[in-house]
Amino acid sequence: MIRPADIREWRNHEVVDPQGRKIGMLEAIYVDTATDRPAMATIRTGLPTRQRLVFVPLDEAVLGPGYVRVSHARTKVRKAPSIGTDDVLPAEREEPIFQHYDMEYRPGVNGERRLARR
Repeated sequence: MIRPADIREWRNHEVVDPQGRKIGMLEAIYVDTATDRPAMATIRTGLPTRQRLVFVPLDEAVLGPGYVRVSHARTKVRKAPSIGTDDVLPAEREEPIFQHYDMEYRPGVNGERRLARR
């Protein structure tokens, strides 16, 4: 189980899929606003001149020495919704991220966004 106190230590760790294939470098953690628990991560992928940040759920993620292993295949993660390296995730783009991973999306009771960057 991943502890929220460890979040700052994850940045710039390599992110790998269940088979150990490198996906990219961990850039940021997004927490679920209802629970304040880590929910998603952004991973820096692409060529050095054309990088982007893709989203991946942290369900069943495992933190190892210098890496974070996620439970989704590299091909699925690389096709996930993304943002530019200097962009902010708009609230209206949260739901497609959850849909990509076949996860239920439920905003807050008053329409609050579901993810917050930490």
